[in-house]
Amino acid sequence: MHAQDHSTQSLIDLGKRYWVPVYKPRELVLDHGKGARVWDTDGNEYVDFGAGIAVNALGHQDADLLAALTAQAQKLWHSSNVFYTEPPLRLAEELVRASHFAERVFLCNSGAEANEAAIKLVRRWAASKGRPPEQRVIVTFRGSFHGRTLATVTATAQPKYQEGYEPLPGGFRYLDFNDVAALETAFAEGGIAAVMLEPVQGEGGVLPAAPGFLKRIRELCDQYDALLVLDEIQCGMGRTGTLFAHTQDHVRPDIVTLAKALGCGFPIGAMLAGPKVAEVLQYGAHGTTFGGNPMAAAVARVALRKLASPAVLMNVERQANDLRAGLARINHELNLFAEVRGRGLMLGAVLNDAHKGKAGEILDHAAAHGLLVLQAGPDVLRFVPPLTISDADLAEGLRRLHVALTAYVAA
Repeated sequence: MHAQDHSTQSLIDLGKRYWVPVYKPRELVLDHGKGARVWDTDGNEYVDFGAGIAVNALGHQDADLLAALTAQAQKLWHSSNVFYTEPPLRLAEELVRASHFAERVFLCNSGAEANEAAIKLVRRWAASKGRPPEQRVIVTFRGSFHGRTLATVTATAQPKYQEGYEPLPGGFRYLDFNDVAALETAFAEGGIAAVMLEPVQGEGGVLPAAPGFLKRIRELCDQYDALLVLDEIQCGMGRTGTLFAHTQDHVRPDIVTLAKALGCGFPIGAMLAGPKVAEVLQYGAHGTTFGGNPMAAAVARVALRKLASPAVLMNVERQANDLRAGLARINHELNLFAEVRGRGLMLGAVLNDAHKGKAGEILDHAAAHGLLVLQAGPDVLRFVPPLTISDADLAEGLRRLHVALTAYVAA
């Protein structure tokens, strides 16, 4: 048997040769991480301001997560939902208690699956009310991102994700985010079963709901007997400074979807159902082979407990202030950003007109200078570091960002 070539380039070549080419990863191979730092196969070290797209909220190699995973790994990996196991039962109870609105939980494997379940639940609820299919419309907002399955990509009101996948399923209507008048008009025209949105749009450019917007949606949903569905897959689990982002908007949703940080890197999703819809899906109405498997649930229980802790939430507030201050300092010198927006440790630096479209190029400079950061479209740098990031790591990340942006401006 021939010796395997473990060089970085040979590994990258495998991706280029064997993966369906839907990704364009940065040309490095990550090998291991600790806290808010990661190392590649060549031994280069990076500060991680991306956290696996807001997933690794407790950083890398968190000791408590590792202990939960290895303990469960030595007991039972999978049983299917034909049988009970303890971890998903406990997780469901803990999610309901933490949410202050939900009565029941459906566990799955990803955010797209959680949103798919929410869409099916909305339609089944509307059907149970005797509404015909054309009166089961779900309103979503331009700039949103709800997933890549056929229904969730249709809910995602961004044409670039939908092109070539027609015919798309019907039953969705798109409005402008934060446009109250358009929403009032849409409700008055009738047929709306639900409004589905992210309290802070992620992929759409790290754009928070305007003050009072969610409250107005809740009022309209109550007035017209429709459901409020909140996609907290990216902005939930402590990311914005509260366990659930919507508590900052003072609304009670009917459905909330979670994933990403719920497993802190182990794949899991969840749909939380409030009193209006908790009993709608009965035996056989929906299902999943792997959803809520004991490995994922064991990890998620620990993740939930830690992400809800005052220590983590206080750290989010402190580091968010320092990150904003650091970005302001850099911008004062280099004048790259039109604004910095977002909540907590979910921040978007919007590139000004002179640098629009250059987010990807800036990300390359950042990686070359030992910083992993994300974009949210071509015009926005997205900062979603681990919620446990230390003062020292945040300061070092900002230092590297400053060097990278200086190099970018000089290029």
